[in-house]
This record gives sequence, C-alpha cells and structure tokens, in this order.
Amino acid sequence: MSLPIRPGMTIPLPGPLHAQRDRIVELADLGFTDVWTAESDGGDGLTPLALASVWEPRLRLGTAILPAYTRAPACMAQSAASMADAAPGRFVLGIGSSSNVIVERWNDVPFEQPYRKVRDMVRFLRDAFTGEKVSQQYDTFEIQGFRLGVRPEQPPKIVVAALREGMLKMAGRESDGAITNWLAPGDVRQVAAAMNEGAGGDDRELVARIFVCPSDNADVVRAGARRAIAAYMNVPVYAAFQEWLGRGEQLAGMWGAWKAGDRKQALAEIPDEVVDDLVVHGTPERCRARIREYFDNGITTSSLAILPFDPSLDNWTAVKSLAPNAD
Repeated sequence: MSLPIRPGMTIPLPGPLHAQRDRIVELADLGFTDVWTAESDGGDGLTPLALASVWEPRLRLGTAILPAYTRAPACMAQSAASMADAAPGRFVLGIGSSSNVIVERWNDVPFEQPYRKVRDMVRFLRDAFTGEKVSQQYDTFEIQGFRLGVRPEQPPKIVVAALREGMLKMAGRESDGAITNWLAPGDVRQVAAAMNEGAGGDDRELVARIFVCPSDNADVVRAGARRAIAAYMNVPVYAAFQEWLGRGEQLAGMWGAWKAGDRKQALAEIPDEVVDDLVVHGTPERCRARIREYFDNGITTSSLAILPFDPSLDNWTAVKSLAPNAD
C-alpha cells in the first residue's frame, strides 16, 4: 500500500458553525490532514466543508457520508462538483446507502436495493464528471440528457461507505476506496481484505470513523458507550456488520432484550469487551496508541469522532490530546 497515512477529525466541532474558524485552522497546526463531515440529523455534509475550504487550505475535505438516496442524481453531481470547484484536489466525495432509519423514517424515501443504488450513483457520477451528456439507464434510475455545467479543475475522488463483504468489494472495484465505522483495530484486516479483493491489487483508500472518549473514568464512558452501541447496533445494517465481524454471540443478549422492549436490560447485556472494542477510551496516551493500531492494521485515513460521555471532558482539550503532534 503506497497511499499516505492521513489523520483526520470529524467536523463541525461543538458550538456555532460560524465561530469555528480558529479551531479549524488549529486542527491543521496540530497535525491533522483531513476534516470529514456526516449527514444524518445535524448539519448537512457540505456547508462545514465549504467554510473549512476557505478557512484552512492545508486540510483535505471529505463527506462520510452523503446518503445516495436523499439527493437526486443530478443534484448529487452538482453538489459534489461545486465543492470540488471550491477546493481543487482537496475534496473527497463519500457516499453510501445510509440506513433505513435516515432514508425511510426521516426522509420518506423507500430504502430499496441499497447495493445497486450506491453502485449506480457511483457510476452515474463517474459519467457526469466527464462533462459529457449522460443519457443512461442504470438499474435503479434513468438519466435523460443531463450535462454537468460545473467543470471542476479536478473531479473529486469517490469513496463508498461499506460495512460488509459485498459492498466493500464493490467499493474497491467501482470507486477510490471505502469508508467504515464501528469496528475495532482487530477488525480492520478483514474489512481491508474484502475491499482490496474488489480492487484487484490497485491501491484504495480505507477511511474509518473512530469513536473516541479520552477519559480514564471507565464506568462513565462505558455507560454512555452502551447507549450509543445499542442505538446503532439495532439498525439492521449495523447489526449485520457486527455479525459478519464475529460479534453475533456477544450481542445476542442485547438484541433479544431490545426486541422484547426491555431497553434497560439491553444495555446491561452489552459486554465490556464489546464496548472496549468499538469505542476508544482511557488516557490520551492509551487512546493515541489504540488509534495507531487502526493504521497499523490497514486503514489509511481516520476521522476521529469525540464522544462526550464524560461531562468533565472539554471537547477541545480532548482534540488537542489526540492530535498527531501530541506524541
């Protein structure tokens, strides 16, 4: 693998977006190379990156992710091309299926054929970024005579959110890499192997959102982490991912209690080992060492997401304690 190692941070940071310029600049001073956004129930995925592109030109900008369902194909192409035009060579478009909760419950869009939908969106975007007119029947949608009017100097790279073997292979085959989350350092090799198999030997970027709480108050952190794990791992795509990674037996008690409507018992059923696998916590030194394990096992890019489980933890102090320059 010849790709560079890229330590990144999830943005926006806590607080009003308009007041984050100095912090974004300082992220680059601290040694972070990337900033990555998400798009679920908070800010959209592009506005923070547009601001960061102007505030700090040293940072690469990425979406992790934009759902393939919630922007129509032409709108997705326009959004990505505009961001790439604002930050030539610095924008990475991360797209994925998202989840049935976000797509169906929150956006009233049928969550159908996620594998094909994401694959088709990648193929359409590749076609659109050429600047040629696109008239094409894809499996899940049809485009008739669309030509992208924005011609960025450099088309953005595309990476695909992928949690299991089929999507990871597709990410390696069809795009420039994969984005994953909710995995332990020991899971990275399995994930990377599937992506690399799809890539057929070509280099691909593997981005991981890593959840971190640099606090040695283990009881408080684990209590908060259990709530986050239960919220995610009862979403079908994440449940299937953990089963594929081999945690089905460890999480069976939680799933059973959750289905029975006993939320309190469901939290109690999550073993400490699962919490410690999926959430990085402890002293800043221990957290930095744990994050290095992800890179050692095959990720190329991190997007740290600091979880506020310990109320005594100041977010910006946590950011600085995890910085690449902190070692």
